Amino acid sequence: MNWTQHEIILRPRSRGFHLVTAEVEAGIPDLQVFGQGLLHLLILHTSASLTLNENADPDVRHDFRAHFDEMVPERAPYYRHTLEGDDDMPAHIKGALTGFGLTIPVRDGRLWLGTWQGIYLCEHRNRGGARRIAATLFGERRD
Repeated sequence: MNWTQHEIILRPRSRGFHLVTAEVEAGIPDLQVFGQGLLHLLILHTSASLTLNENADPDVRHDFRAHFDEMVPERAPYYRHTLEGDDDMPAHIKGALTGFGLTIPVRDGRLWLGTWQGIYLCEHRNRGGARRIAATLFGERRD
């Protein structure tokens, strides 16, 4: 069994749900040498998150943002953590709802995702800046 780790730095994005599958794959240069294994991704932030979902129709990403912004509003009167801006506390809540980590199987040197699945960066701040992901890959190398 082999282990490898990489830090992936995603470019800054505005608030929303962004497909980053290609960036993640590009950030793991030795992915193609693994025949089978598991990739664990952990976003190293509390105001952005990761999830898997529909990778074809951009309306899905729009609808995710619209729903999350409605479900977790800014300036709720009961928020106490407000010093970092109106979008910060809602960002923490949204991150907790979607999650900070993903585990994805690897097969024949590629991420083993469903036909319509992609990795999303869920950016919950208006301007979150560059986001860091710890990528840990474990598995067997191809023969």
